[in-house]
Amino acid sequence: MADKVRRLTADNGVVIFSKTTCCLCYAVDILFQELRVEPRVHSIDLDPDGKEIEKALLALGCGTNNNAVVPAVFIGGHLIGSTNEVMSLHLSGSLLQLLKPYQQLHH
Repeated sequence: MADKVRRLTADNGVVIFSKTTCCLCYAVDILFQELRVEPRVHSIDLDPDGKEIEKALLALGCGTNNNAVVPAVFIGGHLIGSTNEVMSLHLSGSLLQLLKPYQQLHH
């Protein structure tokens, strides 16, 4: 299942593994959209392999320190982390640098 996670994250710039009931996942999605990035949101609770994907994400280090496994954010195939890591990067100004290649240009 780690292969499926790798496949899903390698082919898409910004990927959020999410659950449809997760408000933090929604908040991260909205943040990216405000930064003019269209993330690919993969709802693991709608995926028949969802439980296996969740285990693979745990193995990659998502959901450590008693945090939920989702949102699990990948940028350019690299695991960034969950809401805390994304917000820390955003507040420090680093997130925008990571997202630059994936931003949509508004005309």
